[in-house]
Amino acid sequence: MRIAVPRGAMFKETLDMLDTLGIDTSEVRSNDRKLLFEEAGIITMRPSDVPTYVEAGAADIGITGKDVLAEQGGRGVYELHDLGFGPCTMVFATVDGEDPAAEALRRLGHMRIATKYARIAHDYFERTGRQVEIVEVKGSVELAPLTGMVHGIVDLTATGTTLRENGLIVREEIMQSTARLIANPVSYRIKAAEIDAVVEHLRAG
Repeated sequence: MRIAVPRGAMFKETLDMLDTLGIDTSEVRSNDRKLLFEEAGIITMRPSDVPTYVEAGAADIGITGKDVLAEQGGRGVYELHDLGFGPCTMVFATVDGEDPAAEALRRLGHMRIATKYARIAHDYFERTGRQVEIVEVKGSVELAPLTGMVHGIVDLTATGTTLRENGLIVREEIMQSTARLIANPVSYRIKAAEIDAVVEHLRAG
């Protein structure tokens, strides 16, 4: 069975979890540059790429954040289990003080929001009946409201420290995100016993 593992914030906890399943992760831990570990059955990648590899069948199962699944929406993967680690919150934030986004809505009838999570932001503001123009950014989204380019941001935060250090405050919480175990539907049929055993072990653990 091949497993897609996210590098970054969830990397260590994912490897710790795999250790409990009896998978040897020592080579993965000791090699920062290598991406494919055939013997351990592990492929490492960005969290946002995990659903792509699992959906395509390049990995049977994978670990990624609920935020990634929500943003990519409609992926052909099964979400099997909430792993509980890597907790983050998707938030709507603006500069501290009088809310510029609320003021823009009053004055213009719409607001401009910067985010890396265009689908989540669009769906959230549509659900809450607010007109919004989405500006997609790839780098530090906190910069956008500070330069006056947008009225607010939608971003993922674990502690809120980066927001506070940049003079931003959370106005609304959109969704909670934790690490999720996902599976390729075909793999799940062919290797049902093996994958179910992993899920049962994690639920019991």
